[in-house]
Amino acid sequence: MKDIDAIAALQDPVRRRLYEYVAAQGREVGRNEAAEAAGVARTLAAHHLDKLAQVGLLESGSRRLTGRSGPGAGRPAKVYTRVRAERSVSLPARDYRTAAELLAEAAEEAGLDAELCASARRRGEALRGPAAPCGGLAEAMEVLAARGYEPHLEGGEGDLGAEGDQGAEGAAARVVRMRNCPFHAVAERFPPLVCGMNLALLEGLLGADGPVRARMDARPGECCVVVEDSKNNDG
Repeated sequence: MKDIDAIAALQDPVRRRLYEYVAAQGREVGRNEAAEAAGVARTLAAHHLDKLAQVGLLESGSRRLTGRSGPGAGRPAKVYTRVRAERSVSLPARDYRTAAELLAEAAEEAGLDAELCASARRRGEALRGPAAPCGGLAEAMEVLAARGYEPHLEGGEGDLGAEGDQGAEGAAARVVRMRNCPFHAVAERFPPLVCGMNLALLEGLLGADGPVRARMDARPGECCVVVEDSKNNDG
């Protein structure tokens, strides 16, 4: 029942804010930074961060946040990152992961990659419904966040406008990466099959004929798909 204990630890609102902040950064976070983000005292933040590490939701370590080394660099500070392991609770017990892996194995052995991608694209279109393709990266990020992808903007400067307008220059450098893959467990065992399915799903969900597009660009620890302005690679 360790997963239940871990999830129950998030019931406290301060602890949940701290966890969500650390998880959203995609890097090591110190106690002072986390406390400031959650609006609580450092001692209280330290207590809750250590509790989250104790139940296995965060990993803790230490490093010098000043970036200096040697005499006068100061003592190493405690830092936290999100644990990559999944936590889930099902009552009564269910095992959808095994079913997904068996189906993926059968599809891979039968060479059904194209058929799977076609089904995924149709599912993405069905999820989008009658809505027009995403109008820009800002809208795409909202859609991706709602599906659990944890999107974040990489490249360029400044913020996206309300409609996703990014200004004239620099827009082509903007790429939306995703810190979470909802299909991570199965993708680890069947990467070409599941990553291709994921790409097709997002093509349907975001709209293939709109101003944004999804493409493959795998990076360790992140989703294998990125979303960018469709003009990025136009000639």
